[in-house]
Amino acid sequence: MTKVVFMGTPDFSVPVLERIIQDGYEVLAVVTQPDRPVGRKRILTPTPVKVEAEKHQIPVYQPEKLRGSEELNTIIKLKPDIVITAAYGQILPKDLLDAPELGCINVHASLLPELRGGAPIHYAIMQGKKKTGITIMYMAEKLDAGDIISQVEVPITEEDNVGTLHIKLSQAGANLLSDTLPKLINHELTSIPQNHELATFASNIKREQEKIDWSKTGEDIYNHIRGLNPWPVAYTTLNGNVMKIWESKKVSLSEQHPAGSIVEKEKDGIVVATGNLTGIKITELQPSGKKKMSGEQFLNGTGSTLPIGTILGE
Repeated sequence: MTKVVFMGTPDFSVPVLERIIQDGYEVLAVVTQPDRPVGRKRILTPTPVKVEAEKHQIPVYQPEKLRGSEELNTIIKLKPDIVITAAYGQILPKDLLDAPELGCINVHASLLPELRGGAPIHYAIMQGKKKTGITIMYMAEKLDAGDIISQVEVPITEEDNVGTLHIKLSQAGANLLSDTLPKLINHELTSIPQNHELATFASNIKREQEKIDWSKTGEDIYNHIRGLNPWPVAYTTLNGNVMKIWESKKVSLSEQHPAGSIVEKEKDGIVVATGNLTGIKITELQPSGKKKMSGEQFLNGTGSTLPIGTILGE
């Protein structure tokens, strides 16, 4: 039986781990990020992968930094045949990369060499891509730069957001790994080096990237909003206060208005002008200090007094 060490952290990684277990591989250990405080009450919370591992009584290791840790030596001494990672969150040190007979492989949520890094799902939507996918690759000391073993494409619809695409890709990753592993174990696959000149990057989203730039086109803003939903969520400001924007629709405008100005109030939301004739109707939002609400609820409450021409984002 092939012996596996699995390394992963968020929800994306869970279906991949589940499939490895279902397919009958022996999971010697799971490595994940340390428990972190979550929510306003800062409750110490285990990672989704840790929760799944503990369901199956699999030993869990959580080094803050893998390189140079005692846990690294422990993992190497387990002598796994292969190490499989999926959104683990750290680059593996050379000692570990060289240890397993079958190598260390990664399940990555993009069609490499496009969108290397920690937020490929967000960027695929924010950049308006019509497709993305899963790449299984050998791991290297450089970020997502290893040779490609297998790939599968996943279409992106106009309605997809990070949440829906996340689910599609995690399932696609589990399926592709299930298909790839037996061939890899039997040495039936030839990996292909990446073309590093074509590499693009998807570094973790920074706070300043979450703010909506109303001077951009309506299409770009629509992609921006759904590319940050349900986390970390796009925002603008209203009268100097942060207002999160969860959901929107594209609408056609007959004339150009100042970017960021409220040009219409419809039953299901406010329509905001952009840098072109595609306006944005805000249909789900969260004013500062309040719960998430529909555009209709907002207009029935505090939004009812908002005058047409009010500028967002100032």
